Amino acid sequence: MSVRRTLKQALAALTSPGWSRVHTDPEQLHQVLAEQTAAANRAAADHATGAAQLNVDELHVQPGLLEVRRSVLADVHYLEGLLIGARHRGLDAELIERLVAAVDTGHELTVLLADAARTTITAPGTS
Repeated sequence: MSVRRTLKQALAALTSPGWSRVHTDPEQLHQVLAEQTAAANRAAADHATGAAQLNVDELHVQPGLLEVRRSVLADVHYLEGLLIGARHRGLDAELIERLVAAVDTGHELTVLLADAARTTITAPGTS
């Protein structure tokens, strides 16, 4: 496990109820998912404002794209580990199917982010 992942989990355990716990009650799990969504939504305005201020020109957008892609890549690799473990242990087929979908979507997102980053140096007016 990477240091980044370990630190991320430690921080999440302090700030997000239930991150490092297992939930067997569907209502508890639903509550954790709702709390994660609410926390992300509260932070969304600040994130959007900060990102929008970087849009001076194409090159100013590039570092943000690269940082998000780096983070998504790390998370997708972690998801792949979860998938490998689930397959190896013969866990529920629906869980494996959903992990496959999440991994595939994550890889698609990294391709889209790379494509967007490439446009920052090929956009009209930046030559």
